[in-house]
Amino acid sequence: MATDKTGAPATVTAGTDQFTIAVDGNQVGLVDFVDHDGQRIFLHTEVDDAYEGRGLAGILVSEALAATRAAGLRIVAVCPMIAGYLDKHHDFDDILDPLTSDTKRFLQTVQDG
Repeated sequence: MATDKTGAPATVTAGTDQFTIAVDGNQVGLVDFVDHDGQRIFLHTEVDDAYEGRGLAGILVSEALAATRAAGLRIVAVCPMIAGYLDKHHDFDDILDPLTSDTKRFLQTVQDG
């Protein structure tokens, strides 16, 4: 369990298509993803406005990326928050893949349902 900048405990939980972060038992943020062909494609990250500035997005993203590595998957950062984190933290460069036209086509089929 991590703690945010105020010292409050923050818990990250993995789901089948989302990681969530909770503070004091309240879900305050999430990262959406889809797994495809050995890659985890990160789509969207958000943290409740009331909790911004506490370092929760960094905790959430760091733990989501570490879980992706542990699962043996590669990272594709569609989400600007994930991409920004990866630009500053190079711990995951070895498993980072670019967004390709094949990945974009896959995402389009997912969106079209």
